[in-house]
Amino acid sequence: MCVLISNVIGGGIFTTTGFMARDLGDPVIILALWIIGVLLALTGAICYSELGTVFPMAGGEYIYLSRVYHPLLGFLSGWASFTVGFGAAVAAGAVSFSSYAFQVFPIDQNAAGMGKCLALGLVWILTVIHVAGVGVGGFVQQILTVLKVGAIVGLIFGALSFGQGHWENLEVRAPNVQPGFGTIIVSLIFVTYSYSGWNAAGYIAGEIMEPRRNIPLIMIGGTVLVGLLYFLLNLVYFYALPVATLGQAPILPVAEKASVALFGPRAEGLVAAILCVSIAGSVSAMIWAGPRVYYAMAQDGLFPTYFSKVKDQGAVPGRSIILQSVWVTILILSGTFEQLVIYSGVVITIFTGLAIGAILVLRMKRPELRRPFRVPLYPILPGVYIMTSMVIVGYGVIERPVESGWALVTVLTGVPLYFYWRRGQTTFLKDSTP
Repeated sequence: MCVLISNVIGGGIFTTTGFMARDLGDPVIILALWIIGVLLALTGAICYSELGTVFPMAGGEYIYLSRVYHPLLGFLSGWASFTVGFGAAVAAGAVSFSSYAFQVFPIDQNAAGMGKCLALGLVWILTVIHVAGVGVGGFVQQILTVLKVGAIVGLIFGALSFGQGHWENLEVRAPNVQPGFGTIIVSLIFVTYSYSGWNAAGYIAGEIMEPRRNIPLIMIGGTVLVGLLYFLLNLVYFYALPVATLGQAPILPVAEKASVALFGPRAEGLVAAILCVSIAGSVSAMIWAGPRVYYAMAQDGLFPTYFSKVKDQGAVPGRSIILQSVWVTILILSGTFEQLVIYSGVVITIFTGLAIGAILVLRMKRPELRRPFRVPLYPILPGVYIMTSMVIVGYGVIERPVESGWALVTVLTGVPLYFYWRRGQTTFLKDSTP
């Protein structure tokens, strides 16, 4: 559960509410979107729990889509995880880490490239740790997760107990902001980005003890806990400042602005340090989980075999970890936080929606399969998730065509790579469903 919680709670919750405040200008709408977000994530976690118990192996969507639909679709989901899902998410988390680090260390953030240097430093330090082995990486991950959850709970308790805020802020809308339905859906992309990672257990299922029993507990329990923390943190933001102030520049460090308003200027450095630890934990979890997808692809022959090699049985896929961090470096040097969120959010929504659809297909094609966990209210829950995903993607493309277009183009570049790496294979993933 440490990987799931750290994978979900990253830079998103400490930054994206500022963009939502700017674009929506209404605390009630923003809080409602965070509630919708957790319900959507919980629905996804319930559905993935069934898939995870049917396919208790590392790889996540790559495994589900390859085995249920077609290897090409599975490959594209893995390619999307590399280029967008994990790559852009790690980059966005590292960028937000640097924005808070400037509040801790007396560094001139206007100096050329200092923000990107801090972001890159975080990525590569954690890369070295996780390449060193499961023991070292797991220990660091546990420490970061405990510190993160403890710090967030302490921040919420302190803010609501003795912080200098006003509940009247929840009733005040920003003047001259009239969001349309499309703008609201784009804001929901920010929310779903912040919840992305609820499916982390699926990526490392092969390393989970008794996966058929523990995957549902990890996914559902972890998502509920994160949803509660997210809602309370947003209450703290609006208790601290009016929505119009939260939406003013600088937008990215919204949690830091709220903390200063609650506790005074002396709290700025301490709170920023807490947020740095939290974001570092998320980046660490994604650096851990993501490369398991590329490793599984390489083992199936749909990625260079170089990345399927490990030193010893049970060793970490170090080559895949390094590959992901090289790509993250390119994204950090070329993008901004907001662009990276939209870039990753649209594609993540597409493939998670397709994975949920795999439940419907598998129930029809293989009704005899053993399912230790079955989705309740079937097929209502999967249907709601799929329809919501379609709306999010559609409006994401309409409202943010540049970022969405680049994301879709990035995924489609995987099509020729699939046929290139698959050339010469006469059989592939034949009847590999358990």
